[in-house]
Amino acid sequence: MTATPIADTRIVPGQAAAAAVDSSLHRTDTRGRSRSAVWDASGAATTHRTRGDALAMRLAGDTTTEELLRRRAGLPAGHPGRTGLRIRGIEASLPLAWRLAIRYQGRGEPLDDLYQVAAFALVKAVDGYDPARAVAFTSYAVPTIIGALKRHFRDTTWRVRVPRRIQELAVSLGPIFATLSQQLGRTPSVAELAVHLDAAESDVALAHNSWSFRHPESLDALSATDGERRQPVIAAIGVVDARFDAVIDWHVLRPLLAALPDRERRIVAMRYFGDLTQAEIAGQLGLSQMHISRLLVRILTQLRAGILAEPSRAPRRAPTSPVRAA
Repeated sequence: MTATPIADTRIVPGQAAAAAVDSSLHRTDTRGRSRSAVWDASGAATTHRTRGDALAMRLAGDTTTEELLRRRAGLPAGHPGRTGLRIRGIEASLPLAWRLAIRYQGRGEPLDDLYQVAAFALVKAVDGYDPARAVAFTSYAVPTIIGALKRHFRDTTWRVRVPRRIQELAVSLGPIFATLSQQLGRTPSVAELAVHLDAAESDVALAHNSWSFRHPESLDALSATDGERRQPVIAAIGVVDARFDAVIDWHVLRPLLAALPDRERRIVAMRYFGDLTQAEIAGQLGLSQMHISRLLVRILTQLRAGILAEPSRAPRRAPTSPVRAA
């Protein structure tokens, strides 16, 4: 017989966790039938035909994870039985990880992925639990697993990043919304949600709106209907704002106006910002209307030449080669 390490690390509810952790071997006999070797508490290898047998043997012992970890802590470092007790402790608590993962299903993530996150958090809880403290294992493991599930939603499922407090509030909003809807027989208001979540109404409203940021629709996605044909969403909502050109022109014009002499800058301000006629400007400056007209023509010609001379206003030339010269 030849021994081959297990390659599949996916943990499935009700199956032996040794395949997902370590210290498990698959053995194949001459007929090609698979056998599993799982280490027991004494460190000896126990061979059985199926993983279901391993589960039955574990359940027959009726030993809690906390008892197994206390027995493990009582063994000296390097004792061969420590590995077996660790694996048995993980197996005994897998139903707990499964139940916690089920709480978060229906939120856009596959249940299998959530169970994987919960199971690996359980492994960390088993390794980090200190039996010397007067704390039950479940009191230590449950917050560890829930924290890992929340971090999974916060860090890996949002396509658009929002502040962490809004993310955590959005994750908590779903269960509270369902509970209040059942209790009140109607859709709860933002104020009612804020009271139960102990949060500001503005934060609750923001969390509710930000939930759609997790998986935003693509602008290239086809619209539902558009007469007789479908078109991309961006074609339906994309419009050119004419004010953009006005903003660009103003930013280009400001330094040109600042470079004018005081009298010419005053004339432009009186004509185009004060809405005065040429005769009114001439009367205030003690000049003739013809002189004001000639000055305005010269000033506008100078400003127009300055705007057209800006690099951003110059027409773009097509590149002669796809490779930029060094």
